[in-house]
Amino acid sequence: MHEQILDALRRGAHEEALVAARQAIDADPVDHAAYRLLAQALRLAGDDKGALAAIDRAIAIAPGDANLHFHRAGLLLGSRDVAQAREALKQTLELDPNQLGAYLVQAQVALGSGDLDEAERRTVVAARLDPEHPVLRAVEAMITLGRGDHAKALSQISAALAAAPDNVEVLNSATFIYLANDHVAFAEQAMRRLRELRPGFHALRRPLAELLFRQNRHAEALEEVQPLLELGQASPETRRFAGALALRLGEPQRALEWLRGALAAMPDDELSLDLAMQAWSRLGDIEGARNTLEALLSTSPEVTLLWRARLSVETGGNSQQAVLDRWLTAHPASAEAHHVQAGMHAAAGKPEAAEASLRRLLELDPDHAAAQARLLDLLGSRDPRAAVEFASGLLENAGEADQRLWTFHSWLGRAHDMAGEAAGAVSAWSRGHAAAEASHGRVMLPLPQLTAANTPRSGGITAESVAAAPQMALFLVGLPGSGVTSVVRLLDGVVPAFRADRFGTRPPADLLQRLDTASRLAEGAVEPSEVVSSWRQALPARGLAVDAPVIDYLPHWDNALLDAIGPYLPKARLLITLRDPRDMLLDWLAHGAALPLRIGNPDAAARWLASALEHIATLHVEGLHPHQLLRLDETINSPRSVSAQLAEALGTQLPQPPEGLFGQRRFAAGHWRAYVGPLAEAFAALTPVAVRLGYPQD
Repeated sequence: MHEQILDALRRGAHEEALVAARQAIDADPVDHAAYRLLAQALRLAGDDKGALAAIDRAIAIAPGDANLHFHRAGLLLGSRDVAQAREALKQTLELDPNQLGAYLVQAQVALGSGDLDEAERRTVVAARLDPEHPVLRAVEAMITLGRGDHAKALSQISAALAAAPDNVEVLNSATFIYLANDHVAFAEQAMRRLRELRPGFHALRRPLAELLFRQNRHAEALEEVQPLLELGQASPETRRFAGALALRLGEPQRALEWLRGALAAMPDDELSLDLAMQAWSRLGDIEGARNTLEALLSTSPEVTLLWRARLSVETGGNSQQAVLDRWLTAHPASAEAHHVQAGMHAAAGKPEAAEASLRRLLELDPDHAAAQARLLDLLGSRDPRAAVEFASGLLENAGEADQRLWTFHSWLGRAHDMAGEAAGAVSAWSRGHAAAEASHGRVMLPLPQLTAANTPRSGGITAESVAAAPQMALFLVGLPGSGVTSVVRLLDGVVPAFRADRFGTRPPADLLQRLDTASRLAEGAVEPSEVVSSWRQALPARGLAVDAPVIDYLPHWDNALLDAIGPYLPKARLLITLRDPRDMLLDWLAHGAALPLRIGNPDAAARWLASALEHIATLHVEGLHPHQLLRLDETINSPRSVSAQLAEALGTQLPQPPEGLFGQRRFAAGHWRAYVGPLAEAFAALTPVAVRLGYPQD
């Protein structure tokens, strides 16, 4: 009878296994092995609670059987009860200190909790029992992966697979390690083999579909999760995933079948809602969106996302106001609703009503940053002195450790600017930079050391080097205040080849990321070929093939970098954003920059900026390398105008951006002239390079 149950389990026929196991128990109610097999069948059928009850019954019959406690630990881990699983493993080893599997599972549990040292201790004990066990090798490979050595982990898991190509634990580890090394196709092969070995284990369908999705095989991915959807075993997240796949395949109606189910279970899930809104938009089904959102609001009126979406499907002012009135009635203390109300009043030309809504919002949420910023602008247009007083009040109420000190100083400077008080603005901005340096000293960076701009460059471009170059690359360069962040907003998420990850949480570990690479090149401390080699080696981790086209946003520019780029990336071009240097300094003081630099004071910042711009001027005037200047002086506040400039520079088409994409307006071209008094010395340092770059002396 036991063999019949095992055969059904191997084939994934859990219903057949359940029937056979219960028949075995009816024939012998104290057959603990039959209860253990029943637990396996119940787990395969998705009944984790029933499986645990069955294994507990087996343990009650045979409490001294270490294998039963080991199986109980596996069930508990499957239901994510790690604490109880640890106890079951402890009991297993007390009954059988030589239970190799228990040590290996303990190591895996430690891995799951991120305790690599504990995992390693457990593998040392396991190795005394069987040093060549393939699962032990797999666990060791996962520990190596956790320590960051992806290449060694790949070598270790390859050896484990060679020894045990059909071991489930080894295949599972192989999937993770292949993915860490960006070998998605190999990960898919390992997952498919797992599926073959566990045909009835539907939990593998979604991970396999995810791997197919990563390879842009959307139809296959949807086919993989289809049985889960048909059997009613799909989680809300899987329904959302299926909806996303259907949208990718151009089937919005089909997508909505699953997205409605996902939203019914997760009404506050922003991604599901966003996908559903995309589907309704493609279908032009405004009524369908209204009906679904109304149904969701009837059961989940507390979800702000739903109200916001419901409001968005109305286009007329009266219909929008009717929805907003219902929202405010349902949630009179909703800061979001009051913020929307203020925006609608402002759009309708009712500044007094907008101000009243903002003040009510700030009574409910005194630290609401968007409301504070909007109120500051309203006050500035009506009474600049009132704006100064408002910003001053925010600063007075902020503590020394307040993370928004820089923001409040920036706002105070803007208020002074609106009031025509240039000296007050410069003072506020200078104090803001000083406060940022004092409170964020560990993340603020010193001004990069610059090489001599007029140093002769080595390794010129030749026709032969261009012909031999494998790669087209464009490096986006923008000094502080140049408007480069606006270009980044237009490219990020729109142009697949674009990478702005140098300013994110996981920047590439190449030499172009280091601010001292230019000076090290000039000193001979690093070889030009090494710079480009490290750049290429980092591309796969950035989601790019080593020979793929790329637009790379650099953190810093110095012409010494041409000694590496010129001879080793001769097809590369530079796209350099530029404004009048004096406007750039003013923008840097008022708004900061993507690279958090310690500017010291305006005069020191101006001297450094002038030296950095000399590199741009020399590059441009002497034609040191193929490049294009993207002058944003007149277009800095117009996303569509900048997009048109950018599209022409790239030789491609870009989608039309929304007018509000850039957020807070920047000072218009030539605004620096209002600051010739308080920034006279700083502007004197910048004027020569401004003239050299084609800007007027005065």
